[in-house]
Amino acid sequence: MDGLDLRSDAVTAALAEARAAYVDRNPISAATHGRAEAVMPGGNTRSVLFYEPFPLVMARGEGCYLWDADGHRYLDLLGEFTAGLFGHSNSVIRAAIDKALDSGLSFGAHNLMEPELARLICDRFAAIEQIRFTNSGTEANLMALAAAKAFTGRSRILVFKGGYHGGVLTFAAGQSPANVPHHVILGDYNDAEGARRLIAENAADLAAVLVEPMQGAGGCIRGEPAFLTALQEAARSVGALFILDEVMTSRSSAGGLQALLGLTPDLTTLGKYLGGGMSIGAFGGRAEVMALYDPRRPGSMPHAGTFNNNVLTMSAGIAGLTEVFTPEAADALRERGDRFRDRLNALCQSEGAAMQFTGCGSIMAVHFMAAPIRSVADTAGADVRLRDLFFFDMVAAGLYFARRGFMALMLPIGEPELDQALEAVRGFLATRRALLAT
Repeated sequence: MDGLDLRSDAVTAALAEARAAYVDRNPISAATHGRAEAVMPGGNTRSVLFYEPFPLVMARGEGCYLWDADGHRYLDLLGEFTAGLFGHSNSVIRAAIDKALDSGLSFGAHNLMEPELARLICDRFAAIEQIRFTNSGTEANLMALAAAKAFTGRSRILVFKGGYHGGVLTFAAGQSPANVPHHVILGDYNDAEGARRLIAENAADLAAVLVEPMQGAGGCIRGEPAFLTALQEAARSVGALFILDEVMTSRSSAGGLQALLGLTPDLTTLGKYLGGGMSIGAFGGRAEVMALYDPRRPGSMPHAGTFNNNVLTMSAGIAGLTEVFTPEAADALRERGDRFRDRLNALCQSEGAAMQFTGCGSIMAVHFMAAPIRSVADTAGADVRLRDLFFFDMVAAGLYFARRGFMALMLPIGEPELDQALEAVRGFLATRRALLAT
């Protein structure tokens, strides 16, 4: 048996030991999930949260910490996949929700707060002239694509391998069986020439180019500025709309990642944190495109949603943007995240570990490989057992993030908490050094 086989066997053994320890530490989570299995398929109602042997069941949160059903405390590095920007039970957000509740809940009517939140968002995003609210980023992308197809009179959509635009618009491994039946063309992320070629070949029937400036679910792979600029220019050259999915990355600055990159999308899709932690999505952009949804126009496009303008989301969103997530706070969080990721990568390099963290600002993901990562195809050779081992070891050390290695920092996380996380990773590298060498 050669050295590679011995290392592989050692990884398998280490993972089995870590999983067994996880099971021993979390009997209440196991029992709770067992009860859920009787009434929900796999005990689950949100696929991304499931993992074997069973997922942790959280009981409460405060600030930047979570406590599971078995009483263990964790530093919350998941941040609800970027939606939990404000942390748990932020006092400003809670007061805004309480105030909204004091005036009633479901009006079935326009309310005083929706134009205020819409104005706040339009003022922050230079490319958004008008906006409409939805309940999720998934809905926002669906409505933006509907607008693009109606505005152009075309049917094809260019998206990219590794992309995720909601539960029915996911392209991690090509088309998902749950996807809506758009005529989709799949391109390679960060391949500007390939994208230009696809746009030219489909010019006559291309309605839109839909892209994330950083692929979140695809592994926090950042779009290269030249690639994103090429998409914007090529789309416009053939009369297609350039749609930027900033559901995750809009937290990168007050005006999103598009402001930092100098992009001016025709439409932008948003979600996650903008509702102050409540359910929200939004799509907006050029007024002439958004006018398709103007109900005063003959033949206008319908856009329904009982809770699109619900008062809890509107109130929490206004408070979040005016009192907590100011432009200065957005810049500080991005810089804090960049420094943390740089420190993590420097640590991995100093230890000679085939391990790196990709991402943008406060959003990042871990990959167990040393080679540069420009697209999801570049991650194909990584050993997923090491990713799982990292997850279980970090959970044991009191850190919580996605099993796939995704992390999103909350505003309450400061330098002391990031120092704690860095030391946990340092411990992992020391303990697992023999399994991680390049």
